[in-house]
Amino acid sequence: MKIGQLKPARGATHKKKRRGLGPASGLGGTAGRGHKGQRARSGKGSMVPGWFEGGQMPIQRRIPKRGFTNVNRVEYQAVNVGSLASFSAGEKVTRETLRAKRLINRGDHPVKLLGEGEVNSAFQISVDAASATAREKIEAAGGTITLPEPKVRRARGEQKVRIPRPHEAGGPKSARGRKPGGGGPRIAGVPKPGGGGPKRAGGRKPGPADRG
Repeated sequence: MKIGQLKPARGATHKKKRRGLGPASGLGGTAGRGHKGQRARSGKGSMVPGWFEGGQMPIQRRIPKRGFTNVNRVEYQAVNVGSLASFSAGEKVTRETLRAKRLINRGDHPVKLLGEGEVNSAFQISVDAASATAREKIEAAGGTITLPEPKVRRARGEQKVRIPRPHEAGGPKSARGRKPGGGGPRIAGVPKPGGGGPKRAGGRKPGPADRG
């Protein structure tokens, strides 16, 4: 048997039923949909999803809800200190070098150093977070850990510090929002750009008598 001779077993497939072909199609005047009802209608209402329960209270509303999802939770990529054995002594450990050695998967997610394992060399580590155990082991081996500066929240009622714009500090004013060609001195007899030509006296439209 060749690969071109393979085909489904007999009776495993069948032609798709084409609805709406009229009484002569063998499906009757209702195209196989029966008489009236929800699934007999045309449009989106006839396409009932699999989770529809006939209008009763759906299961996703009947079951109790526990806990919540914290939208401010930070997902760290965990790296144990024992995994730093692939680095040489004194080598800098950053997010880029960790990804280059395939200790993390993504370069745009924060990294947290955990304390599982042993440290035998001094490393210069720059990550986003570190546990207390990891910090103790790194510093005991003569290494250093650099973490980003923590964000300081503004106290309740404290006014937000506003940074002055360049034109407020004496710099040139931005031309944003100005219409092109609107500036400059006006010259008598010269139409304004986009104005449609000089206006006639009285504001009337030119007629057939003005053309001759």
